[in-house]
Amino acid sequence: MKKKTCKALRGAICAANTEEEIAAAAVELYDTLLQENALAEEDIVSLLFSLSPDLDALNPAAALRQSGRARELAMMVFQEAAVARTLPGTIRALVHCYGDPRRAPRHIYLRGAEVLRPDWVT
Repeated sequence: MKKKTCKALRGAICAANTEEEIAAAAVELYDTLLQENALAEEDIVSLLFSLSPDLDALNPAAALRQSGRARELAMMVFQEAAVARTLPGTIRALVHCYGDPRRAPRHIYLRGAEVLRPDWVT
């Protein structure tokens, strides 16, 4: 059995302020983080979401659960601080998980959120 180490993964995605857009974005970000980091849901310890102040149509954690994902996962959602020049329409994620120590974490930025961390975008 391979030993796993605790990691933290970052990600962000932009979405319009509708239930459908926030739900689709939350699922896309979650699925991409798992896929690109070769994780199973059992590897995840917790997931924190934050929303830019302009997003209030839907809770992304509720959207994940409604999609059949993350039903047993500890999740919390926060509103980002209202800071000048923040990227609007942004859902950010911080995933605490166990993964292969030989594999570098792959942080995911999608749908316009790449501008937040261009150094992590491949």
